[in-house]
Order: sequence, then C-alpha cells, then structure tokens
Amino acid sequence: MSTGFDADAFSVAILRALAETSGEGGMSLPRLGKRLGQGASVVMRQLTRMGDATLGGVRGPGWVRVVLQDDRWVAHLTDAGRAVVHSLPADDNPG
Repeated sequence: MSTGFDADAFSVAILRALAETSGEGGMSLPRLGKRLGQGASVVMRQLTRMGDATLGGVRGPGWVRVVLQDDRWVAHLTDAGRAVVHSLPADDNPG
C-alpha cells in the first residue's frame, strides 16, 4: 500500500533511534530531539507525518505513534515501523 511518504534521512534517523529503545517504553520527545540534534517541535512535526494521521489528503505510513504519558509526549515505534527498520541497510555511518 502506497502512503505517499518516503523514508527520508530524518525519518530513518528517527526510526533507528526508536528501534534502539529497550522494550515498549518509547522515547520522550525532548530526549529524541537531543539525540537527533533537533528541537522537540521539529521532531514532533516529523513524527506527525510518520504516524497514521491523514494530512493533505494523504494518510501517513503508521510507522510511529506518539502518546501522552505522565505529562510528557513519548514516541513509540509501531510494528510497521519495526518492519521498515529491519528492511533498512546496515548503518555504515552511525551518529
């Protein structure tokens, strides 16, 4: 199923970072932003595009979900996102 959304470098970085979290705990937006060198608002905009919301008539791929937990926004990788991570080539240039 085509979603009209491709995995650009920023999306891939987010997917890889979330894949490295242990268990189903996810990662808070400030921590994810710090890890990626981006502000939380920039990360939230990208996560919104990577979720399953319909923006501009195009449904997102559903790779992530963002939930409010204990007064903080936490990003989680979905099964669809894990499948994308597993299909990616090895990261030869981490960081």
